[in-house]
Amino acid sequence: MIALEVFKKILEENGDKFPLLTLDEFFDGNSEEDSIAPNQWENGRPTLDEMWKKFREIEKLPNVAWVRVALHDDTEIVEEDGMERLNLVGDSVIVCTDMEADELENIVDCDWLCSDGVTESEPALYYSCIPEIPENYQCLEIVWD
Repeated sequence: MIALEVFKKILEENGDKFPLLTLDEFFDGNSEEDSIAPNQWENGRPTLDEMWKKFREIEKLPNVAWVRVALHDDTEIVEEDGMERLNLVGDSVIVCTDMEADELENIVDCDWLCSDGVTESEPALYYSCIPEIPENYQCLEIVWD
């Protein structure tokens, strides 16, 4: 997961806009199964490890520039026993691609993810640390209710 100090620095440098996180920054070392799509976790949603594997496969596709995790407003820095800890809460997964939404829905298998589908996204309106979007590519967001 992204280090607390790195996260704090990004917030400070970007007017408190949450960064889009790489897959490793969100999933690596994250054992909080309800940290993304919590309403679907006990209703058939795959594990974090299974999701991470699937999104890494998507990221390797030739028509995908990048994949990032968008954070929910519930993401926070909490204090426990005098120590600060980052509590990441994922809201959605953003895929930069030249695919159309319905094609991405099929490839990611939204039913398997217990996702509500794929929508177009404008990450610059809400997030920081957005990688370059190549010409003729768009950002599509895999969403959960």
